[in-house]
Parts: sequence; C-alpha cells; structure tokens
Amino acid sequence: MTFPVCIPLASSVVENMEPKTQKELAFLHDLYIATDWGERFAELVDKHLKLPREGRVLYLESGTGSHALALRERAGAKVSIVCADVNEECLDLARAKAAALHDRAEFQREDPQALSFSDDQFDLVLANNSFAKPPDLNTNVVEAVRVAKPGATIAWWLPTASSFGEFFSIYWEALFSAGTADHGINVEHLITDLPTISDVERLSEEAGMDEVTSWTVIEEFDFASGNDFLNSPVIADFLLPGWLHSIPEAMQSKVRDELGRIIDEERHAGEFTLTVKATLVVGKKARVQ
Repeated sequence: MTFPVCIPLASSVVENMEPKTQKELAFLHDLYIATDWGERFAELVDKHLKLPREGRVLYLESGTGSHALALRERAGAKVSIVCADVNEECLDLARAKAAALHDRAEFQREDPQALSFSDDQFDLVLANNSFAKPPDLNTNVVEAVRVAKPGATIAWWLPTASSFGEFFSIYWEALFSAGTADHGINVEHLITDLPTISDVERLSEEAGMDEVTSWTVIEEFDFASGNDFLNSPVIADFLLPGWLHSIPEAMQSKVRDELGRIIDEERHAGEFTLTVKATLVVGKKARVQ
C-alpha cells in the first residue's frame, strides 16, 4: 500500500510484538514506505494531475514530504504548499528536507477527519488515502472538498477492490490452522470494505465534486519468503496491524506464524506477490454547494 503517508498506530505486529513509537514509524516511512509504496501512487498522481500555475496547495497525509516538495518545485515559485499529516514526527522530517532545499513550504499537524482550515481555502487539494481505513474515506473526502475553493481540483488516491487478494486468500487458512476460524467473517469484511472504482467516484460526487475521473493501475509487491513479507515495514507496521486488529492479541503471534508457513509452502521457492489496485480520483469542487 501513501501512499507518502504516515499513520498513527497504537502498536505494530513485529517479531518482538513491541509497539513502535511515532518517531520510529516516521523513520520507517521515510526509509521504506515513501520509497516503494508511496512512489507507486506518486507516479500515478504525477502522470495524470495538472498542477496550477499559481495559488495555494494542500497535501493531506504528506508523510515525510518528499512527494509534496517535488510537486511544489515542479509547479514553480507562484505555488505555495501546506503539508499536513497526523504524525508530528513525519512533519519534523519533512521540515528538515524543506530546509535543506531552501523551500518555504508550510507544515501543519492535521487530522484528515477534522481539518482545522476554513472553507474554500485552497486552489488544489491532494489527499493521500493509501493507508486510510475504508470507513474513514467518506469523511476524509468531504473534508478535502470543503477546504478547496469552488472550481478547485481535488485529487485523492487509495487501494481499491481486489487489492491484497493474495493475502486474504491465505488469511482464511491461517485463521483455521491457528484455531481462530470463528474470526473468518472479519476477513470477508476486509475484502468487501475495500471500495470499488464506482464507489470512490460516487463518494467524490456526493462530497461535492464535478467532472470526476479516475485511473487505476495494478501494482505488484514481491517478497522472497513468508518471513520477508511479515517483516517488511509496509506490511508489519502499516498494513498488518489493521488486518489483524479483530484477532485477540494473545492469538496474533500464532496467526502470523501460520501466515508465514502457508506463504512458504505455497510459493514453492518463488516470490510471494501482493497485488494492489492503485486508484487516483480527480475532480473539481462544484461552484454551487
């Protein structure tokens, strides 16, 4: 899966089961997430998004800032940018990058569910939802549209339906093998909660966007073994905690072990591939709300 993004997780499922601090998550994001997961979505944005020649841009869930600062440089001196993220430690790293580049970007801690900005403030709003929980998407998009000026462009991106199918198919088996088969319904919810392309276009229109267009590309993330998969930062610290959230904490280690075992049995010395349908949605804020 910002996707330049950094999310606040109370804990992360790793070998020693110790929680990660916000600072640790920020450094992991900068080293591993922004340079792989985030770049896949960033390339989609760069390919299809037209930047304004002047004005004020808001980048929501900007993480440690690499993509946001690259966009501002590409847009030119007449464009200013506000980088917003829920993790202050991510913003600190982004500030350091901006200082090194002598970039006058602004940085502000924000909850994408409840932005502190007034209505109709920005000429472009970029909303990274690559790690957002599906139930939060509606509010996230409504808030992104609210703070955009009438006629301004809003762009948001996320994984859509059919993403992570390889994981979900073995998750069922791992739960059964670990003796937690009664939680299988939660896997079904994980699958069905991912929005379709029609869903995200509808959400955009209901939030007040016109001229809605979307693009989707299939991205593949390859892992050499079950252990590599489970201990990859994008999985261990940003995706797996949400996937295992409904499993009792005392059983999570056993489920992880079963996941690794099944992956290694099924890959037959080949790579385990996780597929993500990366989707970008772009529209304009309706001039009459």
